[in-house]
Amino acid sequence: MRFYCELKRVVDDSYDIETGRGLQSQLADDLANGLCGRASRFAVVTDSVVDGLYAENILELLRERGLKAEKFVIPEGEQSKTRQMKEFVEDSMLAAGFRRDCAVVAVGGGVVTDLAGFVAGTFGRGVPFVNYATTLLAAADASVGGKTAVDTPLATNLIGLFNQPKKVYIDIDCWKTLPQRQLSSGLAETVKHACLADAELFAYLEEHIEEILECRAEPCEHIAVRNCEIKYSVVMQDERESGLREILNLGHTVGRAIETVSGYELLHGEAVSIGLAAQARLGQKLGYISGENVVRIEALLERAKLPVKIPGNVSTDELLSKLYTDKKVRGGKLRFVFEKEIGAMMQFGENEYGRQTSEDEIRAVLEEMR
Repeated sequence: MRFYCELKRVVDDSYDIETGRGLQSQLADDLANGLCGRASRFAVVTDSVVDGLYAENILELLRERGLKAEKFVIPEGEQSKTRQMKEFVEDSMLAAGFRRDCAVVAVGGGVVTDLAGFVAGTFGRGVPFVNYATTLLAAADASVGGKTAVDTPLATNLIGLFNQPKKVYIDIDCWKTLPQRQLSSGLAETVKHACLADAELFAYLEEHIEEILECRAEPCEHIAVRNCEIKYSVVMQDERESGLREILNLGHTVGRAIETVSGYELLHGEAVSIGLAAQARLGQKLGYISGENVVRIEALLERAKLPVKIPGNVSTDELLSKLYTDKKVRGGKLRFVFEKEIGAMMQFGENEYGRQTSEDEIRAVLEEMR
């Protein structure tokens, strides 16, 4: 006997991205007005740095509006993006009495939004969540697109799920409290977006990069909006990374590997910056980008106070070994995505944006980047 279970559904995962200044009261008002449906309790997930800067105030604003809310704080840094920390947040929420009638409010950078979004996707078999991005890095990348995950010693971002938020808040005022190094780190993802999709944005960055580093209002607002537009244009076509969305990993093959091998001494954006330089140099050898544009890319990254050389304490062999944990690896073979000059991406077949790359090809580039 066989019984056929026909289960079809149409899901609307659309959401707003609100960019502005001082959006904390707006967040609290939205939640009080039913942004997360019937949720009656709110878990504010943040890290040890953002806690005192923004999360505590958001918690109080929620309570002032009569909402039941508790705060859950993880240590800051990429080292917290683990299964163990996800378990800590989940167990803490359960101990505090949270059940399926709750929602998650992620307040922080990319580590917090990735981890909290993953928690929301599995807690009670799925509860709503919102992202309140406090860093340029999160605004440019992690808070938008619905990819949530944790890292393990064996792989990066391979344990997770696609889970779209109810709304994303990008509060540019928060950038003013970022250390210079963190602001520069966030700019790496903005340069990446320009490299893969927008030559005009790249030229804008060349003209205004120092103003952005000073947190000037107009250029910061411009790049915040343009980052969202570029990422959305890719995600809407390929939400679950079956092809096109791979281009958003530009610079991340080497970047993620060097971030891990360095013991997270490098910030994510710093590692991605080195990865962007590596793929550009490799792309030049393969005929995808001119030497002139490689120079432009590295010069812009350096003006953004980002590294373009591999640290001396990172061995080439160890780095090559780590490359095989990249999620673009297929059949045990390394694959890279490459930009086509500046503002476009190489395509190698129908819905195929990654190119198989030999160890010898990438080894030569890594050695010359020391």
